[in-house]
Amino acid sequence: MANVLKIVSLLLSYPTRDLLNAGSELRDALDADTMTGPREKAWLGALIDDLAGHDLYDAEERYVLLFDRTRTLSLHLFEHVHGESRDRGQAMVDLASMYEAQGFEIDARELPDYLPLFVEYLSTQSAEEVRNLLGQTLHIIAALRARLQKRGSIYANALLVLESIAGVEADANAVEEILNLPEDDPADLKALDAIWDEEAVTFGGGAGNGACGPDRLRTQLRAAKRPAPQPDVGGEH
Repeated sequence: MANVLKIVSLLLSYPTRDLLNAGSELRDALDADTMTGPREKAWLGALIDDLAGHDLYDAEERYVLLFDRTRTLSLHLFEHVHGESRDRGQAMVDLASMYEAQGFEIDARELPDYLPLFVEYLSTQSAEEVRNLLGQTLHIIAALRARLQKRGSIYANALLVLESIAGVEADANAVEEILNLPEDDPADLKALDAIWDEEAVTFGGGAGNGACGPDRLRTQLRAAKRPAPQPDVGGEH
């Protein structure tokens, strides 16, 4: 399990020349992973091949338009449940504390809710803890996957693998609430500016409430305050 999570983390990260050139190496690692099923291997293999076949500039541009210029596809988990409210700041602190409790260090410039970073953290944990934390964020992951599939993006494959690893179904109502939020057009810079202005005006408490589960998620992530679970060294990887 650890190997496939590391691969997912890399594939969801900003594309670099090293990543695009590592297609055969990633393929070999995926083929050697005995804990991953053929369906999941096919999903990730297709994404690996897609990235390897892209020009670096085109891969970077696609990534930015999808994930950096489209807020409803943001790879920052708390963007979808907290927006810019103060609740997001506390959730960030809680998540960073959980990382720290496990000795998982992150760069000061990295936000702890960045999905590739979160998945990298999961790769250091026991199978039980992986499924626990994926289950808590599954409504966000499922909504992202649905939006990516709607756009015909092969990046949806990585989210499908995370859903499969979670081993449970996402809460349909929570997913629907996220999907009901209007999608933004990355080419409409004026509209995107207006969205940011609105967020600045409504900054404050209350934005963390709702059926999509941010308050529940924040509470669950505060599990960092309990004794940290130990990785299952001799168990599933």
